[in-house]
Order: sequence, then structure tokens, then C-alpha cells
Amino acid sequence: MPNVRSSPLAGKWYPGKADQLAESVDAYLKEAATPKVDGQLIGVVAPHAGHMYSGGVAAYAFSAVRGVEVDVVAIIGPMHSAVSSRLLTTGHDAYWTPLGEVPVDRDGLAAVQAACEIPMTPIFNDPEHSLEIELPFLQRVLKSFTLIPIMMRDDSPAACLAVGKALAIALQGRRHLLVASSDLSHFYPQTIAERLDNYMLAQVESFDPLAVLQAEDEGKGFACGRAPIAAVLTAAKQLGGTQVKVVKYATSGDVSGDYNSVVGYGAALIWK
Repeated sequence: MPNVRSSPLAGKWYPGKADQLAESVDAYLKEAATPKVDGQLIGVVAPHAGHMYSGGVAAYAFSAVRGVEVDVVAIIGPMHSAVSSRLLTTGHDAYWTPLGEVPVDRDGLAAVQAACEIPMTPIFNDPEHSLEIELPFLQRVLKSFTLIPIMMRDDSPAACLAVGKALAIALQGRRHLLVASSDLSHFYPQTIAERLDNYMLAQVESFDPLAVLQAEDEGKGFACGRAPIAAVLTAAKQLGGTQVKVVKYATSGDVSGDYNSVVGYGAALIWK
């Protein structure tokens, strides 16, 4: 039997049938204004809530990927489950969504693991949503690609630097895309969420990985994927990245109409 990770999200976090999923993702992409990139796109920051809530924001990141020549996508997300490992990756050979299978880039993943100072623990049949939720968008904007999946429990500066450096080494010379999967603040009233989120997004746009981590340490801004963002910014800098631009911000309240307790979502582009 093929070693494929089945989807715990299909039919719950996004439509479970291929035609409905394709139609839904395409509608988000059509509604999103394609941001102008004055250079070569090398990475994006995108939210990872259910498509109903964050799909409209994620589309602003992924619409910019259309037409980009990409062979391998490295998605870095947080691991929300309580596990003892600092860094994790999949033990499977492919991820499945209703739009088809996405093969894991075993050689690329091995190169990251070899270059990383912190071991990565393979995990099977994980429930983590932060990686998979991005795949349908990538499947609609790219013809084909392989995947390097990394899940981070350790959000220390040392871990973010180690993952970023390892990614840069493994992706050098390859047609790549970096994806940092992260939502922003959780369950604050809209006005407070906007203040916290705008501060965090300003640190992202400053292209400063340590500032992203410090924003949360100081209580000025929050991102559940602050470690993935910092790791991707680190990798992007070493791969020649020169600019980051936030292209969309919204909250769950903009969908639900409930502004008393919201989750923030942001999309950003990284290029050189």
C-alpha cells in the first residue's frame, strides 16, 4: 500500500469533494487582487484556519504564485498538538487532498535534516492542519511540485535560525517556494486584535526574524506560527530575499460578523 497521509481536514476545514474544492479555491483566488511583485517571488506568509474563515486572505498570498516556476515547496508550520519533539516532519511519502496526492521531496527533506542542528522527528497520521490547509491553494496555482513539510514546536531563536539556515542550504539552486503558515492573534475583541496584529505584521514586513519573536515575548503582537515565520524569513534572507510586503489583513469577524472575539489573518510576500 502507498505510504500516503490521508486528510483529517477534507469535508471539515474545506470542501471534501474535488470539484467543490477546486471551485471554492478558484473563487477565493479570483476575488483576490494579485499583488505586484517587483522581482522574483521566493516565499509567502499565509494563514491556516479553515478556508471559510481565512481562505480569502490566503488567496492574496497564493495568487501571486501563479506563473512562478516552482519545483519544490517548503511549508513550515507550527505543531499545535502537545508532542515532546522540538521539530517534526512527516513519515509519509505523500500528502493527500481531494485534488490529488502531493509527493514529499525525500531528497530535499534529507538535505534539510542533514543541515539542521536539531533533529526532526518523523510522525505518521498527524492531525496537524497548518501544513495541509495550504495544499489545495498550491495545487490550483502550480502545475506540479514536491513538498518539504516541517512542523515546529520549538519557537526559540536558536531553533528558528537552525531551520532557516538548513532550508537555505537545501533549497539553494532549486526552483523553490517558502511558505510560512501562521494565523495571528486569537480571541481578542476586534480593536485589540487589530492593534496586536498590525504590530506583528509590521515586524514581518521589516524582514526581521528576531523582531517577530520579540513582538510576542513583549506582548505587543501575536502569531501562532511565529517560529515558522522567523524560520522562513531567515531562509529567505540567505537565499537572496530583499523585501517583504503585507498584502492582506482580515479577521474571523469579517466573515462571522462577531467582532467580540476574533482570530487575525495576514498574507505577505517575500521576493528578491
